[in-house]
Amino acid sequence: MPLMTWTDRMSVGVAVLDEDHRKLVAMVNELYDAMQAGQGKEKLGRVLGDLVQYTKMHFAREETFFSRTGYPEAPAHRQQHVALTRQVVEVQEKYAAGQAATLSLEVMHFLRDWLVKHIQGSDQAYREHLNAKGIR
Repeated sequence: MPLMTWTDRMSVGVAVLDEDHRKLVAMVNELYDAMQAGQGKEKLGRVLGDLVQYTKMHFAREETFFSRTGYPEAPAHRQQHVALTRQVVEVQEKYAAGQAATLSLEVMHFLRDWLVKHIQGSDQAYREHLNAKGIR
């Protein structure tokens, strides 16, 4: 059973960003499934690494749109990206250093809750701005 499910309420009205968000949801679910199945450290480490890299790429894509369109809330939004990236990289580093317990249900619920709240909150705030600038 997946940890989280994509819903239409998560759509931000920009196709490429919605696709990124769907991929992030799928990656969180893949990490959760691997953890639940007790898969080896190598597999969990790879999935976690992929999630971290994709998250960074997605944040860069959003921030490029912000720069191109003069999104007024970009600085605050970037700070959220920096904070999450720092937290997730910290989990990844602890995991790589042998602290396997760092991939707990608590961490998985944090990832799920942050992703849902960020998409349905902060990311929804840029919908109207980006759409008005022709980004759909």
